[in-house]
Amino acid sequence: MSIPNHHRDSSPSAEDLDAMSSRKTRQASSSSMLSVASESSFDDRPEWFSKDTSVQFQKTPAELDPAVGFFWVVYQLFLVFLLFQNKHDARMFFQYFDPSLGVPLPERSYGGACDLTWNNIVDQVLDEFVLAHAIGWFCKALILRDYTFCWILSIMFEVMEYSLSHQLNNFDECWWDHWILDVLVCNWLGIYLGVKTCEYFEMKQYSWQGLAEIPTLKGKMKRTMQQFTPKSWTKFEWNSTKDFKSYCSALFLLTMFLICELNAFYLKSLLWIPPAHIINVTRIFGYFMFGIPGVREAYQYFHDVNCKRIGPQAWLLIGNIATEVLIVLKFGQDEFPNPAPKAVLYFWAVLLTLLVLFPVYKFYLLPKLRKTKTE
Repeated sequence: MSIPNHHRDSSPSAEDLDAMSSRKTRQASSSSMLSVASESSFDDRPEWFSKDTSVQFQKTPAELDPAVGFFWVVYQLFLVFLLFQNKHDARMFFQYFDPSLGVPLPERSYGGACDLTWNNIVDQVLDEFVLAHAIGWFCKALILRDYTFCWILSIMFEVMEYSLSHQLNNFDECWWDHWILDVLVCNWLGIYLGVKTCEYFEMKQYSWQGLAEIPTLKGKMKRTMQQFTPKSWTKFEWNSTKDFKSYCSALFLLTMFLICELNAFYLKSLLWIPPAHIINVTRIFGYFMFGIPGVREAYQYFHDVNCKRIGPQAWLLIGNIATEVLIVLKFGQDEFPNPAPKAVLYFWAVLLTLLVLFPVYKFYLLPKLRKTKTE
């Protein structure tokens, strides 16, 4: 009786053994490659997207509290999420945080009554933005740590308000509101106090004694308050006209600050979030907390020849601002129909031309002229 095929001797032949061995080798190789690729992709991914983000943020000259780093990563992810929504859904989304949101904001123009009367002055002084100006410039001074740079930024922001008043009504202010109340009073006060605070931190002698080693209650309270001060402080000297790199770095930083400031006004206008709402306040406070180490890293990169790359905190800060710009550009379509006045276009054409011609003269032509005279 013949034995069915499936009951015959099933011992594999030499060829079958070779095929099975080859297949197992390929599987092991593929598994090994996948494992290596997985580990490599984890190690090579951007530092702020890895699971040890907070630790990575501390591997820089400007050490950051892990909670702040984590919050800012979450904020960047939230911005990306918001970018992929349409305008209506983005506005309605904020009702999950506050049901009172999602309605158009009342428009207010500050340039309607520009007579220097007591009522007009009091009305402007009591506005919520006056105190915000002073506090904001105090914080900016702590970030930039340069008196001249802060003044340039202060004046340029008023210029931006003039230039964009055809889009946002609250940029339409009286001349004395721009230059006296804002620049000479609020901004100056904030900048002055901020720079003095920087000088205090720069000269301060730090003591890191434990509370148990301090005998008096006053000393213990003073030591407790020192817990909230930086353990080190670096004085910034931007020297924007020293060389071409310093000029470009100062111009880049000035541009990023102006864009970040403008984003606050455009986002609240497009997303219908009132100026004093906790969402706006949280964003501004977050930029202050993250701006200090971010600008510190940028300063290190621009002025230290041994620093070969910009730090992760500065990169993330740039990413935040850039993503906000994309949101403004997307949601701002058909929102600002009024064209820019010709005077504004002419002004910016002249200013941009000067910004290009100045470094050509300062860093290229002038050294050649001096060299020719010495010869």
